[in-house]
Amino acid sequence: MVGEVKEISNGVKVLYEDNHIIVAIKPAGVLSQSDGSSAPDMLTILKAYIKEEYSKPGEVYLGLLHRLDRPVSGVMVFARTSKAASRLSEQIRTRKVEKIYRCVVNGVLEGEGRLENFISKDENKNIVTVIDKEKPGFKASYLDYKALVSKDGLTMVEVKLGTGRSHQIRAQMAHSGYPLIGDQKYGDKDKRCKDIALEAYKLSFEHPVKREFITFEAPLPSGYPWNLFA
Repeated sequence: MVGEVKEISNGVKVLYEDNHIIVAIKPAGVLSQSDGSSAPDMLTILKAYIKEEYSKPGEVYLGLLHRLDRPVSGVMVFARTSKAASRLSEQIRTRKVEKIYRCVVNGVLEGEGRLENFISKDENKNIVTVIDKEKPGFKASYLDYKALVSKDGLTMVEVKLGTGRSHQIRAQMAHSGYPLIGDQKYGDKDKRCKDIALEAYKLSFEHPVKREFITFEAPLPSGYPWNLFA
């Protein structure tokens, strides 16, 4: 579901908006919310857009419901009212919101399957460790993947998370021998790719007021390595 796509600022694209929600694509490199620096963030950009677009006086309400890591692009939904925020947050909590990722990995991967490992995060270094056997301090983690197409020794893969661990897709794919292109933290420092080839490209949820199930899908990103699969 995509209406008129509007590019508003810093590469942010609005896919859908009404009085209750706004759905937008976060580009790689843009924060989900401010970290106190001058770096651009989705919440600030969208608030400024709403304020100008609808001539809103005073402070604009916009509820941040979920986040994407800074180097990851993808579809995000924000709430324009507290009621919408409450209902969407409940859907997220009860895992009724479906988020599908796609990534490009180094190597020729075929078929589909599940990766099941255990993950622990070092908060100070902001990096996770993946192991295959249960150990205190490590959390069970799994994801389902499906290889879509391979070209030039790379594979575009669709991923659905079973658990929502930090850096999970990046770390588990690297641990399995298929690191994401452009991922300097977990294995593939491809200089041709300035961002991690990972996108939350499809988002589905029940509209908080209309109560219809809706799906939003981002177009394939431009640039390397995505352009190999265009």
